[in-house]
Amino acid sequence: MPDWLPEGVTSFGLAVLLVTVFIAGVVYGFAGFGAALIFLPVAARVVPLEIAIASFNVSAIASLFTVVPKAWREVDRPAVTLQIVTACLSATAGIWVLKHADVTALRWAVVAVISATLVALISGWRYAATPGRRTRAGVGLAAGFLGGATGLLGPAVVIFQLAGRDGAVRSRASTLVFLTVTSVLLLPLMAAQGVVTWAVVPLGLLMLVPYGAGTVLGRRLFRPEREGLYRTAAYILIAAAVILGLPLLD
Repeated sequence: MPDWLPEGVTSFGLAVLLVTVFIAGVVYGFAGFGAALIFLPVAARVVPLEIAIASFNVSAIASLFTVVPKAWREVDRPAVTLQIVTACLSATAGIWVLKHADVTALRWAVVAVISATLVALISGWRYAATPGRRTRAGVGLAAGFLGGATGLLGPAVVIFQLAGRDGAVRSRASTLVFLTVTSVLLLPLMAAQGVVTWAVVPLGLLMLVPYGAGTVLGRRLFRPEREGLYRTAAYILIAAAVILGLPLLD
């Protein structure tokens, strides 16, 4: 493989990453979540977890152009902005954990978080109260720390959105905007702690194209009245990613 790719990436490994990130993009485009849940467990079998997280965040830049502009018109902008700001505040501590924690332990943490999120999503739990600024800020802080430590920004916010009373269109749009914008804003924070280096940028840019194409396809497939079908498909793919990502299968 070219020497500008991260060390240890083989031709087969690169193909796996590109196919996986495309599938992740499709799911993200139609469900509004699930891209990192699908990509990271598989990618962690090809490259070290911190490289998988950093390169995936680089590829997330594509979503700024493919799905965010339309979603931005559907969201509660002050609420989503508050969550993005608080997530960035707590992410630095999470990135420190990513940088210094045991890799195998982190992979188990990724699998555990994904599994817990999947169970919560399938269970259909809902809350009745209208969330205030303090609640939204708390969700943002939790998401930022978890995203920095494991690359999974989504679980806290996805559960929060799906447990609320927003319709499918607004819930999907809010999650899309939060995950995309926060993922991109985390790049300089990760660079400051040495997680994002020039070594991961070429890989992230290679993945940007299939990821962006996947989000466009997923966005075109999304129909609010068929939300249940798409979520079911996303759950199946997420479960498959969990199984493939188990460290026991190394």
